[in-house]
Amino acid sequence: MQMDDGRIREAVSQTQILRLPRQTLATFGTTVINYYLLTEPIYSDLVKGDETVIREGRVSSERPRVVTPYYLTKLEGFGESAKRYLDMVIQQYGLHMPGLYYNYKNEHKDLLIVSDNIDVVIGRLNEKIDKDKDNLAAIIKGVDELWDVSLLKFISEMTQGSLKNNVAEMNSMGLLGVDAAGVPQEARYRIEMMFMDVARGDREPHELKEELDRWGVFPQYEDRFLSMFRR
Repeated sequence: MQMDDGRIREAVSQTQILRLPRQTLATFGTTVINYYLLTEPIYSDLVKGDETVIREGRVSSERPRVVTPYYLTKLEGFGESAKRYLDMVIQQYGLHMPGLYYNYKNEHKDLLIVSDNIDVVIGRLNEKIDKDKDNLAAIIKGVDELWDVSLLKFISEMTQGSLKNNVAEMNSMGLLGVDAAGVPQEARYRIEMMFMDVARGDREPHELKEELDRWGVFPQYEDRFLSMFRR
């Protein structure tokens, strides 16, 4: 059953980010954020006493990548609406306008239902995080049946809060510049790293080939790519 758009907007408005990590997303590395997503159980009206659902997990953010609208058109898994949006972006900014692409992975760790008021749980978690000196921990108060929407709101706020610093650091190193082929310098650097990974056996060759194809630059690297398989 498709969720009503109004219900999703309501869940977003009800979600509160009670504690943001004290560090922003790293520009040149992977960031792992431990989160506690707290909700009142969907059945709370049917039981006596207070209960709080605690969803514990972690969100991993890979190093932000510089991409262009052209590159995004080569990615799989987008529906027609997303493709139409990309067409609009291309019309407005062109094929080769650089931007940052953030890739996240969510891992569930635990789900607990405790017989405590949500405010008591929040206080207890804040004490735990302070004691552990976990600078990459977050507390989110969300909506039980749409907890994943609440998590996405948190991810969105983390991205927006990190974007300015990530862009500034990449720009200071010239990584946002785009060459004559429409490929950002950061992408050229990433391709070089992928060649090194394949040579060491840390990455499958097809991953490198797919990246070269997405940028439309395989002919430029073809001899070098094939030479890795010649004895």
